Amino acid sequence: MINRLLWTALASAVASTALSNTPAAAQDTPYATINAAAESSEITVQPLRGGVSLLQGSGGNMAAFASADGMYLVDDGIALSQSKIEAALKGISRAPIKFAVNTHWHWDHADGNGWVHRDGAVLIAHANTAKHLTQTIRVEEWGHTFTPVPKEGQIAQLVRAERSMSFGGETIRLRPYMPSHTDGDLSAYFVKADVLLTGDTWWNGLYPFIDYVAGGSIDGMIKAANTNVEMAGPGTIVIPGHGPAGGLADLTEYRDMLVAIRTNVAALKKQGKTLEETIAAKPTAEFDAKWGQAIISPALFTTLVYRGV
Repeated sequence: MINRLLWTALASAVASTALSNTPAAAQDTPYATINAAAESSEITVQPLRGGVSLLQGSGGNMAAFASADGMYLVDDGIALSQSKIEAALKGISRAPIKFAVNTHWHWDHADGNGWVHRDGAVLIAHANTAKHLTQTIRVEEWGHTFTPVPKEGQIAQLVRAERSMSFGGETIRLRPYMPSHTDGDLSAYFVKADVLLTGDTWWNGLYPFIDYVAGGSIDGMIKAANTNVEMAGPGTIVIPGHGPAGGLADLTEYRDMLVAIRTNVAALKKQGKTLEETIAAKPTAEFDAKWGQAIISPALFTTLVYRGV
């Protein structure tokens, strides 16, 4: 996992790109900084339960379910981490990857699609994620323009409604969210193991990024947070898109934080305050010590919320 000091350094890069007038090409962009972090980081493996393991160290969190039928992967990280991810997976099981699910289109979760497919995996994602992977999309906050991925990294099986898959003695339930972090988010729930992956609809201990370009919104994030609270049971292990695994209490605390900050920012905007005035009023101050010390700074998160209220 990228450590907290590195996340703090990334926060400065993200904020400078999002809030300055300097052309992104002239900066050390968040996209480049995050890639460099993935290139230098080790891949850690945390066995959870029922054959499901959490992998961290290449952008977003990944999960692998190992069985006699093969490996089932949820998210596949940044492509430049391929050799390290493959080594980590072989440390779990020598079984080949049979399926790989993308929780959404962002490169820190789906950039490994090409090599995973070459290794034999069938790629699965929300229909909107499949669409975005074939488009040119500029994300200003990351200082990068994403171009269509090669055909080998494009999605083979589309998810438009809830779908259950039987694999290796386990049932994996894939459920689309309403537009939230993006308009193509999926959760993945390993039923027997009682392990839920939320993708970037939940960031544990971090303010989240909201991709308005691809259909996300703060209101959608709150709806997704409520959905996650409803899906998790008292013993469910929940893997966020970023941060450590947690549980129902963590999901609830995160949801409450989103609601409180949205309320604060909306009130300031209703008073006629500009974005700069709203940031200066520190509407996130109550939560910054826990949530605002990493990649999405209080100023950037306030900016993202302000855009959607």
